[in-house]
Amino acid sequence: MASQANTATRDTNPGAIADRLRQEVQHAIQRGFKSMELLGAPPPEVGRSPKTVLYRRGTLELLHYHAMADEVYRVPLLLVMAPTNRGYIMDLTPGQSLIEFLLKRGYDVYMMDWHQPTDDERGLTLDDYVLRFLPDCIRRVQRDSGEDEISLIGYCAGGLISTLYQSLHPDGPVRNQVCFTTPIDFSKMELFRSMTDPKHFDVDRFADQVGNMPPEMVTAGFEALRPAARLTGQVRLWDNLWNDQFVKGYRMMERWGNETLGLPGGYFRQTTKDLMQRNALYEGTMKVGGQIVDLSKITVPMLHVVAKYDHIVPSECSKPLIERVGSTDKTEIVLPGGHVSIAAGANAVKRMWPALDSWLEHRST
Repeated sequence: MASQANTATRDTNPGAIADRLRQEVQHAIQRGFKSMELLGAPPPEVGRSPKTVLYRRGTLELLHYHAMADEVYRVPLLLVMAPTNRGYIMDLTPGQSLIEFLLKRGYDVYMMDWHQPTDDERGLTLDDYVLRFLPDCIRRVQRDSGEDEISLIGYCAGGLISTLYQSLHPDGPVRNQVCFTTPIDFSKMELFRSMTDPKHFDVDRFADQVGNMPPEMVTAGFEALRPAARLTGQVRLWDNLWNDQFVKGYRMMERWGNETLGLPGGYFRQTTKDLMQRNALYEGTMKVGGQIVDLSKITVPMLHVVAKYDHIVPSECSKPLIERVGSTDKTEIVLPGGHVSIAAGANAVKRMWPALDSWLEHRST
């Protein structure tokens, strides 16, 4: 009772009310100035860790980041990004960069990044990503690093591509596999399955008429999962326009979202039929290059990081990965956070990055 009375006194104290009013007025003035500044501001800088482009062909780009430590672990890391997203989400800005963190911890880091697919690439399929792009990049990493073994780290659909590859090449050069929020049981992606239900969506007709899936449609699909998210974000931005750090972080994430990539028509056709409509990977009937994908053939050490509040790849969708691989050395970590915050942001800096480093360090020598 006394505590409540003290609180009430503070709330009605004329001095406290005046201080609060002054603060609100200052914030309102700052919001006005900041909103004018943002109108003509260039896009925020992202992806600033020094790097070299090792290879580029159409939608694919292979990057090698420059070392930031005197001693480097022997086994290089190859990050495989989802084809719908730019890789700089892993390298937003100094202090908020998984890439920078790994480099400073002594890892040799490469990345398969993506660009908008060209019209000439409309026929690319999931098979091309699994059986052509990834093996080619692995060979280039081997040549550049001088090492035969590599560790694969796949994010979302990048984890899916990595997993399909490893199931078909169990005796290949991959020493360790890490996946972030990787989908396996597509029956749990209920809204996406509803959108692509063959009863009302003819994916063959769509791919034949449209060609590559436009980035605007990819973005619309993601936004349909949380229809109010954009408006809520803008309200939060307005409330925090006086806060330079908040505005900086918001603008970097907004840029990344605005630069969502389209998908080759063939890739969209195949993933829609095999994964969304048939759930073939989970059902054990998935074929890539004419070969059945058997997750139990994966026997390398595996770490899977699952986001507890992931609205894109729900935890029930990704959890079967660790259950089904044949590895004896396998770990699943479920962390609080969403699909993006699990890898980028304050939550990732405190939880996921140290856990990843701890898992990798004694497996990378």
